[in-house]
Amino acid sequence: MVLLQFLLHLLLLCSIHIPASTAILSSIAKLNCPTQCGNISIPYPFGIGTGCYVDEWFEILCLNNNTTAFLNRTKLEVLEISLQGTTLVAKNPITFSNCSNKQTIQSPNLEGTPFLYSQSNRFTALSCGALALIKSSGGGSDESTVGGCMSVCDENSIHTSCNGMNCCQTTIPSHLKAFNTTFEAIEAETREACKYAFMVDKDWISSSSSRNLSSISEMDYVPVVIDWELYHSTSELFGKSIETNRTTESTNDYCDKISVSDSGDSEADICIRNSYCETFSVYNRSRIQCFCGEGFEGNPYLVEGCQDINECEVKPPVCMNNDKCENRPGTYRCYSPNKKSVLKTVYDGIVNFMGLIFLLASPWWIKNAVRKRSRKHLKEKFFKRNGGLLLQQQLSSNQTNVEKTKLFNSKELEKATNNFSTKRILGQGGQGTVYKGMLADGKIVAVKKSKKVTENKVVEFINEVVILSQINHRNVVKLLGCCLETEVPILVYEFIPNGTLFDYIHHHNDDFPLSWETRLRIAVEIAGAISYLHSSVSYPIYHRDIKSTNVLLDEKYRAKIADFGTSRTVPIDKTHLTTLVHGTFGYLDPEYFQSSRFTDKSDVYSFGVVMVELLTGQKPISMKSKEEEEEEEARSLTKYFIECMEEDRLFDIVDGGIIEKGKNDEEIKGVANLAKRCLNLNGRNRPTMKEVAMELESIHKSVKAQQNFQEVEYIRNKRTETCNDVSISVWSSSDSGYTSSIDVVPLL
Repeated sequence: MVLLQFLLHLLLLCSIHIPASTAILSSIAKLNCPTQCGNISIPYPFGIGTGCYVDEWFEILCLNNNTTAFLNRTKLEVLEISLQGTTLVAKNPITFSNCSNKQTIQSPNLEGTPFLYSQSNRFTALSCGALALIKSSGGGSDESTVGGCMSVCDENSIHTSCNGMNCCQTTIPSHLKAFNTTFEAIEAETREACKYAFMVDKDWISSSSSRNLSSISEMDYVPVVIDWELYHSTSELFGKSIETNRTTESTNDYCDKISVSDSGDSEADICIRNSYCETFSVYNRSRIQCFCGEGFEGNPYLVEGCQDINECEVKPPVCMNNDKCENRPGTYRCYSPNKKSVLKTVYDGIVNFMGLIFLLASPWWIKNAVRKRSRKHLKEKFFKRNGGLLLQQQLSSNQTNVEKTKLFNSKELEKATNNFSTKRILGQGGQGTVYKGMLADGKIVAVKKSKKVTENKVVEFINEVVILSQINHRNVVKLLGCCLETEVPILVYEFIPNGTLFDYIHHHNDDFPLSWETRLRIAVEIAGAISYLHSSVSYPIYHRDIKSTNVLLDEKYRAKIADFGTSRTVPIDKTHLTTLVHGTFGYLDPEYFQSSRFTDKSDVYSFGVVMVELLTGQKPISMKSKEEEEEEEARSLTKYFIECMEEDRLFDIVDGGIIEKGKNDEEIKGVANLAKRCLNLNGRNRPTMKEVAMELESIHKSVKAQQNFQEVEYIRNKRTETCNDVSISVWSSSDSGYTSSIDVVPLL
């Protein structure tokens, strides 16, 4: 019995409060538009994002990690927006004169905008005996004085209030949009004294009187009140925010005759539910202002923006003598309760309570159950389609260490790439698109989103994961993990910031020029990485697509081989693969193209083409010799290179920027001869990548030895020159003050 009474009492309370809370909380902004920028509320007609503001003058930019609001057109930083007063508070610069370390900045010009300086501001000047003047330009060249104030010099003043001693204030004229501040000294002694003036919110300057006003000199901005006005065509101004056709009669709909043009020639009946608008003329222009009706509150510029105020929840109570309060749209009713009304209230409360429980709980339960089931099913579907089962087979074998790769979830990668924004694209290739991303820990990564996957592409994708997981070499791009639960498979690599070798060769970088030493070092690094793939892993790996666009350059311009989508591992007892022809025209081994038999010497041929690119600075295809330019006949770079070598015309094709006569001729010839051997049409006559790497390393060491010898000779000569002055200068590269661009290239 006690439990039943408690339950009935609870239902009675629910029945009393449910009608009072039926008003839906309204939003101050349009649907799906942000309502806040940091701690600042952004009500319509202002807005953040396309379609969220009434016109371009009211567009708000939310910057500095969504903490600072700016008006996009005027660049004013907004501190507060008021609908009721049609005002906003913005930062206004202080105008300084003869003040050290301070620039003379005038207040913003608001001519041509729907904004003007409010008369709730005060023009304030702080100086020792000076006349500060407000000069309004009115948008023209002639300025007229429209106001000003004068302060008396008193060196003993404490500056706690603006009473005329070292500080003066005055009101401002109406409809002020643009002005300049000028100063005139009253006495010659104060002509060069520091003076500063500003337009400021009078409430702010009043609240500042408790402190020393001279501290304002340390500030750059003060708050100023700006009036905003809606002048444009009303029907275009509000769009969907105004109902032009009434579908129901209601005492809570407010209608008014509103001008729909700036001239005021035409009028229309426009109704906004629970709100009304008024128009009035300001300087021969029609201005509109909207208000919530009596008993309503919210944003009158939005449909359903004004919601009912529940007077029954106001304190102190609106009903006296123990009367009950009944809330009604826009108003309320006080009545004396009786037995019949209490029973009816209990009945209504039970119905409302049960209905509320059902409405709130049932959709939530159903939605969550369906969502979990569909997500699970979709992830399983994508996992199978993206080769998850094939990857599991690789995991179960002892041949790879694929288990070391991380499995990323889709939400993590969407956040890292800003939902795979086109602005984040680093490059696109035959295997997919690569995006720049930032993980939650701040690490920059490259996210490769594969193209729509078919059965044969699934094998290529899993193949790339398996191959990259086996590789641990500083000149091979590192795989961090993958994601298989999305519609298309995704790979996550370490981020390589300086683009491809192709771009570096063919689009010169003035900050880090492509010298002979750099080209030779890059060739040594690529050769060492390919040699590692061919001979230093448990199963040889043939890359099958060596080219300059698949060589990336890190922050120190070190080479990193990438894109292993077409790569293959080869059993130790086999020397070749028989496959469909894959590769890039210009780099493709002719022998492989004819026989479909890919060997390690096919990668050697492709690397030979890259060496020729480094030597000549030319692209591998559509290269024309000088004699052929008139005939418009193009030949391949490799063919023309071999012809030049056989005719002893090597330096006709070598990039002139790397030739140092008498210094590096032998090294260039050595690399060129090695490249020629790599390009031999008979694969058996080509060197192995291990031989290529060793020979390039030998040339590179000889170049370093020559540089060291030249440095020693330079130091020896320098010491000899300074002996006569009884001073010895010891030079070293570390003391020269020179810093290589390798060390200062930023990560991003």
